[in-house]
Amino acid sequence: MTTARIDDAAQTLVIAGNGPRPQFAELVGPRARVDARITGGGKTWKATFPLEASRWGGPSLPLPAGEYALHISDIDLGVLQIDPVVLRGVRIAVDGDAVRIAPPIDPVYDTSEGRSTLEERYVAQAGGTENAVFFESFYGRSVGCNPRAIDRELAARAPGVRRYWSVADLSVEVPEGAIAVVEGSPQWWHARGAARLLVVNDWLRRRFARKPGQKVLQTWHGTPLKRLALHRPGFDPRRMAAVVKESRRWDVLLAQNMYAERILRKAYAFLGRPIWVEGYPRNDALTSGDSAAIRADLGIAQGERVLLYAPTWRDDLAEMVDFIDAEKLALQANAVVLVRGHSRTLEQGRDRAGARVIDVTGYPETAKLLLAADALITDYSSVMFDFSVTGKPMYFMVPDLDHYRGQLRGFYFDLAERAPGPLVRTQDELVAALDDADQREKYAERYSAWRKQFNSRDDGRAAERVVDRILDQGFVTP
Repeated sequence: MTTARIDDAAQTLVIAGNGPRPQFAELVGPRARVDARITGGGKTWKATFPLEASRWGGPSLPLPAGEYALHISDIDLGVLQIDPVVLRGVRIAVDGDAVRIAPPIDPVYDTSEGRSTLEERYVAQAGGTENAVFFESFYGRSVGCNPRAIDRELAARAPGVRRYWSVADLSVEVPEGAIAVVEGSPQWWHARGAARLLVVNDWLRRRFARKPGQKVLQTWHGTPLKRLALHRPGFDPRRMAAVVKESRRWDVLLAQNMYAERILRKAYAFLGRPIWVEGYPRNDALTSGDSAAIRADLGIAQGERVLLYAPTWRDDLAEMVDFIDAEKLALQANAVVLVRGHSRTLEQGRDRAGARVIDVTGYPETAKLLLAADALITDYSSVMFDFSVTGKPMYFMVPDLDHYRGQLRGFYFDLAERAPGPLVRTQDELVAALDDADQREKYAERYSAWRKQFNSRDDGRAAERVVDRILDQGFVTP
């Protein structure tokens, strides 16, 4: 007989059974896995699964939400059943060998009636009552990008300001001193309404009601190559209305450079309101960071060649594109290959695996990965405008260039004419380009012009300038 129970105090899932001790027991999800501690043997045994894990040298945190497979050698798990249980860090349910982990929100708030109640309470909330900032990065899937860099500068200079961070679940680590609020929870709705300043890098999405005295700083998340918002191909009145409605929620927009300022203003009809052209706070680390500690956290030995593959998402695909065989590339280039999926593919995909391949899609800070890498392989992602701060070589893997440029999204400029690195369409072409010792010299003039246009304000002090403005304009009080 096999049984399952939850140990609330220890935050563990415990499976027990009769007979010989199993050889292995694991819980495997799309972005995390844990091994059980197996005890006993002979007449009875017990497998204890921690519902927390540590990644990238960080603290032990609750497992990411998702569907997990429970594997115990030679054991029939079909009889196991646990209805949803809310713990401190997760909500968990067990059905045979399938384990569902969700954010630790009371199930009553997962109903349409429960959600409506919280939204109505939020709309009626006086709001803007706390000397606080509500931060959100990529819909709470990560705690990084420009909001994180602003958080760190603000924490140093205005420690009396309360800092809330919106997170999809508690597997997302928030900065020291910040308060994590799980999206959709009562605490999340309250913090969103109470904070005097919201700092976000994407759409506000869920029903948003501006409170008196409340300000929204939209940092956005990249200088655009691909067409955005009102500029996307095809006429869609609903999309146009949604874009204008969203941009009217923002008080200030942050741009990396003057080129981005012009495009973002038009693409989002952001008229009559300020755009701060201050460089990107997330790139401050690229001018002074140390790659040694980052590589150590990733398990990469110093002296290894490191290639970062970071493609953007596709409007017609749910998961990350697979134009590169990462394990084969690691062998061909004699390198460690870091695979970084887009935030929009984080929930749909699974971590890539292979010899000398590290999937860093869930890694919290892209800037640290850019520091750790010796070269970037991308396509149409705005990461190209960040990586150029480092001056290290870039390669553009674009087998779908004609489709992407002509039908799917379109570009603001001709990448082939201005790219500071070679455009390749096959992995063999990529390997040849990586092996070309004259690559830097060939693209030196383009690279210099690129940095002059796009990185003139990425001088390591962008966060300082942005926080200067926040404090000078009284968005929060030091």
